[in-house]
Amino acid sequence: MKKIVTVLLLFALLAVPLTACGTAQEGLQDGYYTAQAAQFNFGWKEYITIIVKGGSIVSVEYNAENASGFIKSWDNAYMQTMLHTNGTYPNEYTRYYAGQLLEGQGEISIDAITGASSSHSSFLKLAEAVLEQARRGDSSVVYVNTTE
Repeated sequence: MKKIVTVLLLFALLAVPLTACGTAQEGLQDGYYTAQAAQFNFGWKEYITIIVKGGSIVSVEYNAENASGFIKSWDNAYMQTMLHTNGTYPNEYTRYYAGQLLEGQGEISIDAITGASSSHSSFLKLAEAVLEQARRGDSSVVYVNTTE
């Protein structure tokens, strides 16, 4: 009987640190999660999609699409215009913001890129919403007002 109690006590002590490790990632549940702007802004609707595996973010996609579904970072004419006027372009800043969210594993201390501050503001709102979806395990698309 004493041996059984000792084994159970030992098991309980080992189980506590293991369960604590699961909360280190803010309780993100495995799955695919998307947050999208509720309305078009200058002809584009931004979105973030993340993939969570093992409680960690393994993929982040941030981009925007127009009404026909064309992806902003694929628009070469837009890229050239924005690069010459703002010093950056969608394929650069979308990857940068997404990379920071992935590296920080959900920390929303994302540095802004000069010339893409409006997208930075939208990104922060979308990131907060998509992370909340991941904490709840709700894989439905959440729509966010990004223009306020």
